Amino acid sequence: MAGWLAFTCCAGALILLFLPSLASEDRLVSGKPLYPGATVISDGGAFALGFFAPSNSTPAKLYLGIWYNDIPELTVVWVANRRNPSPTNTFSPPTLSLSNSSNLVLSDGGGRVIWTTDAVASTSSSSSPSMAVLENTGNLVVRSPNGSMLWQSFDHYTDTVLPGMKLRFKYGAQGGGQHLVSWKGPGDPSPGRFSYGADPATHLQIFVWDGDRPVVRSSPWTGYLVVSERQYQQDNNGAAVVVYMSVVDDGEEIYMTYTVAADAPRIRYVVTHSGEYQLRSWSNKSSVWLVLSRWPSQECKRYGYCGPYGYCDDLVRTCKCLHGFEPENTKEWDKGRFSAGCRRKDLLDCKDDGFLALPGMKSPDGFTRVGRDMSTSEECAAECRRNCSCVAYAYANLSSGRRSGGNVSRCLVWSADLVDTAKIGEGLDSDTLYLRLAGLNGEKPRGIVVMIVSPILGTGVVALCILLAWLKFKGKNRKWRKHKTFYEHGKGHPAHDHEFPFVRFEEIALATNNFSETCMIGQGGFGKVYKGMLGGQEVAVKRLSSDSQQGTKEFRNEVILIAKLQHRNLVRLLGCCGEGDEKLLIYEYLPNKSLDATLFDDSRRLLLDWTTRFNIIKGVARGLLYLHQDSRLTIIHRDLKAGNVLLDGEMKPKIADFGMARIFCDNQQNANTQRVVGTYGYMAPEYAMEGIFSTKSDVYSFGVLVLEVVTGIKRSSNSNIMGFPSLTVYSWNTWKEGKTEELVDSAIMNTHSLDEVFLCVHVALLCVQENPDDRPCISSVVFVLENGSSTLPTPNRPAYFTRQRIPMEQIIDDIQNSGNSFTLSEIHGR
Repeated sequence: MAGWLAFTCCAGALILLFLPSLASEDRLVSGKPLYPGATVISDGGAFALGFFAPSNSTPAKLYLGIWYNDIPELTVVWVANRRNPSPTNTFSPPTLSLSNSSNLVLSDGGGRVIWTTDAVASTSSSSSPSMAVLENTGNLVVRSPNGSMLWQSFDHYTDTVLPGMKLRFKYGAQGGGQHLVSWKGPGDPSPGRFSYGADPATHLQIFVWDGDRPVVRSSPWTGYLVVSERQYQQDNNGAAVVVYMSVVDDGEEIYMTYTVAADAPRIRYVVTHSGEYQLRSWSNKSSVWLVLSRWPSQECKRYGYCGPYGYCDDLVRTCKCLHGFEPENTKEWDKGRFSAGCRRKDLLDCKDDGFLALPGMKSPDGFTRVGRDMSTSEECAAECRRNCSCVAYAYANLSSGRRSGGNVSRCLVWSADLVDTAKIGEGLDSDTLYLRLAGLNGEKPRGIVVMIVSPILGTGVVALCILLAWLKFKGKNRKWRKHKTFYEHGKGHPAHDHEFPFVRFEEIALATNNFSETCMIGQGGFGKVYKGMLGGQEVAVKRLSSDSQQGTKEFRNEVILIAKLQHRNLVRLLGCCGEGDEKLLIYEYLPNKSLDATLFDDSRRLLLDWTTRFNIIKGVARGLLYLHQDSRLTIIHRDLKAGNVLLDGEMKPKIADFGMARIFCDNQQNANTQRVVGTYGYMAPEYAMEGIFSTKSDVYSFGVLVLEVVTGIKRSSNSNIMGFPSLTVYSWNTWKEGKTEELVDSAIMNTHSLDEVFLCVHVALLCVQENPDDRPCISSVVFVLENGSSTLPTPNRPAYFTRQRIPMEQIIDDIQNSGNSFTLSEIHGR
């Protein structure tokens, strides 16, 4: 055997590698064994199969492994004989051979079998031998003479997941019950402490374990079969890395897998010897493995970190007690030590207990899955209600996308302390957790209590109705008249011509559980939004913070405008409150939140297929047409953006947030303002630079919104898009080069209509032209979207902007809700 020894790095430690003196082709056949010093190279050159030896092993030990062949740092992704290395201090080296029974056999110098595939196959004939092939995906495959696969390394995990590998969520026959297992340490490929895989007891959740102790846990599976796109920034100067995640049901098993683009850098998931599940990307520029994501991503997410009945709030990244509970040890809790968890404020007595709905939760661990034939949530609720020891339940319908058919609902109940839960927001992996609390008396005709319902609230609603009737007919309450005057006779606005509901602050506080964090569904620069129940109707309560940039003038403006507007594509304002320093607006509740919360969320964007997106575009256009032309007033919204388009239960759009809107007189074409408000990337150039706004400035914002909906890309704020300064310029250049299809969001590639996509892009580019006179009016836009057109004019290149000298106090838009959204007062054009 000829070979040279060299040292190279792997996971921060030196490894002794037998560099190849003989590099074979991509396969191994019977009668031609592989020796140390030789390698099998995949067709394409991405991976190599051979022997390596950690430098810190005494005596030196040889392992058979697969590593990246095309990067300078030795990175082993699969090891055959982790538990049984071969010693190197023998005169006869180990060999890897393919036996006549189609098994790979690793033997030491004395002929002792160290490792074998133990594949079940008939003896190969000499005329058609079996072969082992190293594919360019990093998968080592043994194939029979007829070409069928007998064994593959992808079914036998070590510590790494490569693109195309299947991590079984519900295990089938092959590779049943396997987990990823970390290396023991840097440079030591023997099995380590940490493992990653599906919960063997339920097959519904994923864990990282430290031995038998959980380190971190996923949400229980809710039945989604998702193909989603997750984008990561490789480094400060590198390109973005896009990972396409999916959960697949082939009728026999459910598995998770992922893919990347053909020209993407090397990507791998790995369970580290320190207990993290990381996504790593190779940087050719800096020649290192970069960590793009890690799990757990924060201390709060570690298993059981918040103790019993405590939960991790993703928004503020700290522990809180579930509603109806308080810290077990307040002093320890205040010091940031949460392991003792929380205790009930009121003990359960079974008879008068009810259930509080907590949406957007990661369900706790320790559940029991009951009644697999349950078809409704009502049956699940009844199962928990009749058992006094049941403290919570959650229901999900898993049937969507399953090929095997049958009822696959999922009812989880908890009879012990709730441990390891979190508030993660409503999405594909979240549950509505129904928590048992004393005194709620949650019996309802539908079988589920979706919010706190008590005699106090019922009495309050009745009292409110009596109060409103008395105020309307008697008009003797000074406080009411004071508020009525405030809303209806604001300076510069005509009085209302109809009554508008004023709701007392106490009623709103009661409906939102005193503005409980569990009821909060949104947050931004204006304040917070809560979900509540008033008069038997779900509502969204917008509570303006005391330091909100939407002051009294904007608040009054929004009340007056929305009260006068009635259209199916505009959000309905149901009431308001202006007691003392409190300013609250009560809207209809729209369960699918804002467009940007779905469009730019990897776990939700698959809800928006092309048909849904096209209907959203047309719905927003119709809403603008009503504002600009069909309502009694001509309304300029001035802040149209994805964050201000809300989606109802059927994904129909409704334009919201009229705090910055302006009214035009019948003959007025435009206006000028010293106070430019809006969101960078959506503002028309004449408005951003000169303060001139008109219906055409709303049309510009609509054009940007359409491009976002088609591409799934946020408008540029701090970084370039594909080398262009903004989404509008990137889209225009792509369209001009005849590559419009490349603009389509990859999440809808299989559902979109090219004719409709081309039409939307063309219309959007007409809307974002620099000269307002070149832009179409919204009535023309609606007509073209509804009827199509083959004679649209050629759009001019859009303008773009750079931001300069913007004080922090002016960055006041809804940053947390919409992401990278800024309200500006100074913009400089190019």
